[in-house]
Amino acid sequence: MDSVLKKLKDDKHYYGDFGRQYLSNSDIITLLNDPKSFRKPKEMSKAMLLGRYFHTAMLEPHKIESDEYKAIHATTRNTKAYKDALLEHDRKIMMLSKEKAEMSKAIGEMKGNLEFYEAIYAEENEFEVPAVAEVMGVQWKGKADIVGSDMLIDLKTTSNIKDFKYSAKKYNYDSQAYLYECFFGKPLVFYVVDKTTLELGIFYPSPNFLMNGKSKVEKAVEIFNRFFVKGAKDDIHDFIIKDTL
Repeated sequence: MDSVLKKLKDDKHYYGDFGRQYLSNSDIITLLNDPKSFRKPKEMSKAMLLGRYFHTAMLEPHKIESDEYKAIHATTRNTKAYKDALLEHDRKIMMLSKEKAEMSKAIGEMKGNLEFYEAIYAEENEFEVPAVAEVMGVQWKGKADIVGSDMLIDLKTTSNIKDFKYSAKKYNYDSQAYLYECFFGKPLVFYVVDKTTLELGIFYPSPNFLMNGKSKVEKAVEIFNRFFVKGAKDDIHDFIIKDTL
């Protein structure tokens, strides 16, 4: 197990072929909303790139000088300067300077708050900790942003912190909270910064939030077992959405 976790510590393996032998919370979104696209290759999106930059700057700042996070001085991604930069760096997507500046403000706000700083950088904390576990008969993986002595901390950005209670369910943070508590045996707490207003928030999952997450995991496992396990009898092309209005 130690060798597996050590390998999953490296993003190359976590997101690569080795990591794909496990389900993850990100798979739940696909299984519940678009199962026909399950495990099909996905290109890096703007949201994914900015999210990785945010987490890297907060937890692994020694990595932010890598070419992956190089920013381009261009007004939009439709300009010749941006397209030329993609060719020069052999990339499919890059950050714009204004996007990096926006994220840097959010990072500075989070690091500059004493309560946030003391919780995130407590001496006993571990960063980017992988885990694997069997949940509902299926092997899962996860990687906690921060493992503390009595809780897990997950760092999030939002464009509207007033609506975070609702967006948390939309983006399956409820299933993440449920799974990570199964993995680590500790509650997951969300530390959030609003990229627009720079407001900060700490959100604690309620029992109802966790039960809703558990229900999503159950539904995802049902779809996975029906269509994707070895020897599955049902063809994913026969999948039909059925719901009550």
